[in-house]
Amino acid sequence: MTSPGPGLVDLSVILPVLNAGERLGRTLVDLPAVREVIVVDGGSVDDTVARAAALGARVLHSVPGRGHQLALGAEAASGAWLLFLHADTRLDAPAWAALTNHIAAPQGRGWAGAFRFKLDDSAWQARLLEWGVGLRVALLALPYGDQGLLIHRDLYAEVGGFAALPLMEDVDLARRLGRHRLRRLDGAALTSAERWRRRGWVRQSALNLRCLMLYFLGVAPARIATLYGR
Repeated sequence: MTSPGPGLVDLSVILPVLNAGERLGRTLVDLPAVREVIVVDGGSVDDTVARAAALGARVLHSVPGRGHQLALGAEAASGAWLLFLHADTRLDAPAWAALTNHIAAPQGRGWAGAFRFKLDDSAWQARLLEWGVGLRVALLALPYGDQGLLIHRDLYAEVGGFAALPLMEDVDLARRLGRHRLRRLDGAALTSAERWRRRGWVRQSALNLRCLMLYFLGVAPARIATLYGR
């Protein structure tokens, strides 16, 4: 890790993980120096915990469920600013610069920021999916967790933080923030395309859309998580 940039000394990075292994290792190595890195494990049976500890992260143990894990990490964090990342998501250099500028701006505490969605795959399907995600964010103000979320702890507390949901916890928090308190920051959150390659581009994208529609129709997140395969 490099030396902390301006503002990064007051940043806690929180990552919910479950059998993340090598993907988590790449994400942690790519992080700049910050106040702390908190990895919240949901019961991994691979080397996730060992990798996280070896790379200097503080490891917490939680029941499975990303909402539970994110809430626990936020509660344990000591930084004034919180950055929530997925284990397979890394911010590029422009994103870190935008993050630093946001923290330094006095008005930044009043709104949260997410980054542009980008996949680590050269396939045309990846570009189409990135376009679709950008459209969803522009029309609905609904970034997902794989776009990262930067938020001051005061605003996080004001909106009630992450709910203990097994799925859709990112959409739930984005809706409570609302368009006026949620903006897209410059730079990209580079996310692994592994699950699209494994399940198929069309199948995975259709599953994601179906889960979102079921959520808006009022289906319980636990039932949606079962459909998703959690």
